Amino acid sequence: MWCDKCKLETESKQCPLCGSQTAEFVPTQVYYCHHCQSPVILKVNEEKPHCPVCGSKVLPLAADVRPVFPEERVLLGRLDKRFQDLQDKSVWAAHSRYYVDGKPLQLTGTALDLSSLETVREGLEAAQADAREHGEQFERQIELFCRINAERLTAITAEAQEFVRTQTELFKKKHSTENVVLSFSGGKDSTVIADVVSKALSNPNLLHIFVDTTLEFPSTLEYVERYRKDHPFSIFIRAKNEEQDFFKVAADIGPPARLIRWCCSMFKTGPINRELTGAFRSQPVLTYYGVRSAESVSRSKYKRVEDQASEVKISRQTVAAPIFPWSDLEVWLYILSNKLDFNDAYRLGYERVGCWLCPNNNSRDVFLSRLYLKEQAGHWRDFLIDFARRIGKEDAEIYVDEGSWRARQGGNGLQAAQDVKIKFRACTAEEQAQVFSINRPFDDTLVGLFVPFGRLAPELGRKILGEVIVVDVSDGTPLLSLQPFNPQDSDGYGVKIRVLGVRDNYQDLLRLCGYQIRKFNACRQCLKCEAVCPQGAIRFVQGRYTIDPRRCLHIGRCGKCVDQKVLPGGCLMDKYLRTKPSAVAFRNAS
Repeated sequence: MWCDKCKLETESKQCPLCGSQTAEFVPTQVYYCHHCQSPVILKVNEEKPHCPVCGSKVLPLAADVRPVFPEERVLLGRLDKRFQDLQDKSVWAAHSRYYVDGKPLQLTGTALDLSSLETVREGLEAAQADAREHGEQFERQIELFCRINAERLTAITAEAQEFVRTQTELFKKKHSTENVVLSFSGGKDSTVIADVVSKALSNPNLLHIFVDTTLEFPSTLEYVERYRKDHPFSIFIRAKNEEQDFFKVAADIGPPARLIRWCCSMFKTGPINRELTGAFRSQPVLTYYGVRSAESVSRSKYKRVEDQASEVKISRQTVAAPIFPWSDLEVWLYILSNKLDFNDAYRLGYERVGCWLCPNNNSRDVFLSRLYLKEQAGHWRDFLIDFARRIGKEDAEIYVDEGSWRARQGGNGLQAAQDVKIKFRACTAEEQAQVFSINRPFDDTLVGLFVPFGRLAPELGRKILGEVIVVDVSDGTPLLSLQPFNPQDSDGYGVKIRVLGVRDNYQDLLRLCGYQIRKFNACRQCLKCEAVCPQGAIRFVQGRYTIDPRRCLHIGRCGKCVDQKVLPGGCLMDKYLRTKPSAVAFRNAS
């Protein structure tokens, strides 16, 4: 529900701020004026839809469309003869369905045959450059489109800007700070967000954070540099994970898939969190980003404003989406009407410009990348085929070319999958104790993982056994005993963890201890733990997972790093590498 007066999202039928009746957002429909040869954006409940400029009756076209630029029109003509001579036409698109002068025309699947790439590629760049240079008719079409929908643009812009002002003020009152950040990806949505928020707050000096995932389109990096030059007063941070190599990680734990997108945490969320920590330490931050409900079914379920730790990717962050209810066409209406610069990848026909090899890309995206990013796409295909063979796929090339790798789940066939299995056995010699298997010797890194449980007190442990005691910070009593345990009949390593004192929750404590064992065995420095810690206590120092005891609030007051709701399984690798139930009990210790 939505309060139009306060620009506030709420689950109540009454606004908690002003008491006004709330209502649901009214979706829009794209109509088409055949007299003006242009799309018209109207609300779905419009009784007598007509063109605002010529007054003609308009007919439904599609739920949403995007403009087709001259460069993509040239490509279409090479893919399908029916699309030749489009330069003077009004052309709009919804995925692979195109609308030429208001009439639908479907691009056939055979048009995207990868075997035709070389033929399509010949002379394409020169033809596209010529089409763009002589696109006067296209520019006239765009000007008319903007004029027809000017009233709609005014309405959605005013609403979005008022939303920004309201949310910024609410955040300031709640947290006594005004740490506003713009998430800038180099895509069309973040371009609009940057403009809307800067104008709403009358502040050209806002902090922009761009993440270089190392998998960006070349045009994205070019656009980012143009943006920085065109906005000299904005504060611009370029975040990047300098410690990891995407292909090395993918070789270890497998390439990212639709349900296994470790790349987002490691190469996006993690670097962003580090920059936020550097700029604001542990202070709360309000981030405006370009998420929209029309992007996908999953994103349609997002809240327009979110600050719950279990829902946001960075704990101390509140995220707000000013253009959440906007359609694709409304985003383009804003960009084209305000004559904003944008990423040139859209001119080529890309609908989204995240990482060029994203597993969420469809066959059309794959074709475009194979066409325009020949070397990168070829290297990626070779990598995927090698991976498929390593995990036992006999039809490796088919597995890759049909996109089956994008649907893979877990760590089947990977040696790394063994690291996420928590192997333990009950200790019969001592109550409330378990022996956990670890894949390397007991050391300070392992001990440091137990800072969230309390104060580390090695001086209280039995030195001859290498024992470390963890003291409960709430009452000062010993809580856990950590002790190296390497049985003579095993070549592996182990740690015996015992809950001290009579505690009814000892089984829950041992379960949480198991999460930390999983971190020790399976950590790939995905940086997720850094992001979930609201105090900035968790850091990787020289490749070692460390927890600053001076910043950690411990389980009693925080415990997000061992909270199943925030970090399922205690380690993100459990999701990405799991093949069987993670906890494996084996024979009791004597």
